[in-house]
Amino acid sequence: MTRRVAVTGIGVVAPGGIGATAFWDLLAAGRTATRGISLFDPAGLRSRIAAECDFDPYRHGLDAELCRNMDRYIQFAVVAAGEAVREAGLDTAAADPWRTAVSLGSAVGGTTRLEHDYVLVSEGGRRWDVDHRAAEPQLHMAFSPSTLASVVAERFGAMGPVQTVSTGCTSGLDAVGYAFHTIAEGRADVCIAGASDSPISPITMACFDAIKATSPNNDDPEHASRPFDAHRDGFVMGEGAAVLVLEEYEHARARGAEVLCEISGYATYGNAYHMTGLTSEGLEMARAIDTTLDQARIDPTAIDYVNAHGSGTRQNDRHETAAVKRSLGAHAYDTPMSSIKSMVGHSLGAIGAIEVVACVLALKHQVVPPTANYETPDPECDLDYVPRTARPRKLNHVLSVGSGFGGFQSAVLLSGPGGRTR
Repeated sequence: MTRRVAVTGIGVVAPGGIGATAFWDLLAAGRTATRGISLFDPAGLRSRIAAECDFDPYRHGLDAELCRNMDRYIQFAVVAAGEAVREAGLDTAAADPWRTAVSLGSAVGGTTRLEHDYVLVSEGGRRWDVDHRAAEPQLHMAFSPSTLASVVAERFGAMGPVQTVSTGCTSGLDAVGYAFHTIAEGRADVCIAGASDSPISPITMACFDAIKATSPNNDDPEHASRPFDAHRDGFVMGEGAAVLVLEEYEHARARGAEVLCEISGYATYGNAYHMTGLTSEGLEMARAIDTTLDQARIDPTAIDYVNAHGSGTRQNDRHETAAVKRSLGAHAYDTPMSSIKSMVGHSLGAIGAIEVVACVLALKHQVVPPTANYETPDPECDLDYVPRTARPRKLNHVLSVGSGFGGFQSAVLLSGPGGRTR
């Protein structure tokens, strides 16, 4: 791969704020957006808290047909993509459609719509063989994960490679990584990349309740997400979307676009071990980190910040700490590492892209976002997790890592403008 890949635009729909400015304000202040669930009645659930988006699609310019027919997660993606394209100054109508790609990720897709329509067709004793009209005509779009990428592609006229990535909680990182490779390998010049999920629904919450992965700290939701803290007791469900405009570097310069940063490496591996379990040694994540750094030709000592997966489950935080120490060696102890899930929750497939946008903003502002709610050190998690308060720091190379059910382990490296060593 010889082509450099620039980031020229970002957009985000996140708990606590819509748009990149509001999102960064939340992170920089160390505020949390976790509250009691309001999207449905959570009575009977073990975990009744979440990080919800204050989102009105009409207020953000979506037309009535899209609002009526499309799941919430697709609405998130369209709004985030619109912001990213505007910031990039990209005239999609004038761009070569065959050289414009889309790469979007989602872990659970149209779960909210599917659950809603399943109730509609199930109540009252309806039977499919008696009344095939029980479902709405648009239901097939909720069934198909490809709807996410196809809707965004149609909206922006992208006719190059278009894909929906679903690799659990690494979906967002992988969608950005695949977009990086698509451009670096010459298959497109522009790619709208990111992820979206809206999993705050009874069925999804019940799934994670069943395996006790989510925090039961219902009486204190603002402090429930505590990555790396000795008293962590699970993650807090979130929702949202983040989208980036990636461009071949010279393509961006030729049209006078501002280069926010570069994507300089990406790798992903599986652990072939367990659907939800992780090895304590962190070997698989370490391999993803090592390959990413080798690909970018960057020494581990050049990493200035690690944006952690940091879900707040006991095994993940231990596994991730071990992986970073294995890859960065002694430099791991001098490298700040924080988890924004402490503030915006864990939006499953979307969170990887949201975290990449957080890294872009950290490079822009030269500030490391904190790990909110970190109070009590855990002997097994002994790195610098930037407790509670954002920290100014010179940043050039930033690593974002992710871990997903199914054994997925991914890493993306971002480098500041002009920061590449090759």
